[in-house]
Amino acid sequence: DELVAFLRKVASEAPEVPFYYYHIPPLTGVKIRVEELLDGIKAQIPTFQGVKFSDTDLLDLAQCIRKNETGEFEFLYGVDEQLLSALAVGADGAVGSTYNYLGRQTNLMLQAFAKPDLALAQKYQFLTGEFLNFVIKLGFGVAQTKAVMTFVSGIPMGPPRLPLVAASSEFIAKAKAKLDSIVWPDGD
Repeated sequence: DELVAFLRKVASEAPEVPFYYYHIPPLTGVKIRVEELLDGIKAQIPTFQGVKFSDTDLLDLAQCIRKNETGEFEFLYGVDEQLLSALAVGADGAVGSTYNYLGRQTNLMLQAFAKPDLALAQKYQFLTGEFLNFVIKLGFGVAQTKAVMTFVSGIPMGPPRLPLVAASSEFIAKAKAKLDSIVWPDGD
């Protein structure tokens, strides 16, 4: 009830704009079943459009999608290393940080999934996971994401907000070497 009251207040500040709930329990500490949040949400928040689901609880996501038989809501997935699994249970799309630097590869995975060519889609998902697993072990946060985006795009992303410190030169060298070592199915 408290969460719905909060979301209602936020949505009321832009009453003509479609409203999405950003479900990211690891950062917010709000661990609810989104499936339960959907019950009667349109009556409470008429502009409620969907959820950016950034949790690894694919059971909850699947139950949300199952409940959404009329297609009233959209479910965008935000755990990049599990995108293919979310698509398999019916996610409508994705919003994630790795798409800033692995966007082309992610689009190729989405195309393979849509064909359907599950084996090719898995290759892209597994290689994305290989890179993320590597950098997570090194310590991967906002500063490190900005560093990767900078060396992939060539566009300086600037420093992270304080009190975060910039990624170390050691992290950058290791992450760049790892990403350069990955051979994607499209030959890149």
